[in-house]
Amino acid sequence: MSQDMPSSLHLKVITPDKLLVDEEVQEVSIPSLEGYLGILPGHRHLLTAIGQGEITYKQSHGEKRFSVQGGYAEVLPERVLVFTELRKNETNRPNEG
Repeated sequence: MSQDMPSSLHLKVITPDKLLVDEEVQEVSIPSLEGYLGILPGHRHLLTAIGQGEITYKQSHGEKRFSVQGGYAEVLPERVLVFTELRKNETNRPNEG
């Protein structure tokens, strides 16, 4: 990894009800309308629609996931911002993977 490449991403996931995730992560997987996107630190700027599926993110102490049903994501080299709705059967917190 180069000197100016970030080593982590700041992930924020916002639902209509609350801020669900606000954490530093090493990797994020998002269900776009064309398939899953794997996002690592240093990713190019991207704005995408989210489909139905699972958002998964990895941290040094494990992996967490939760199910979503649509929304939007903005990806920057050091940050991922997600606006989404949880699926109806989903709990209010991400589950350990």
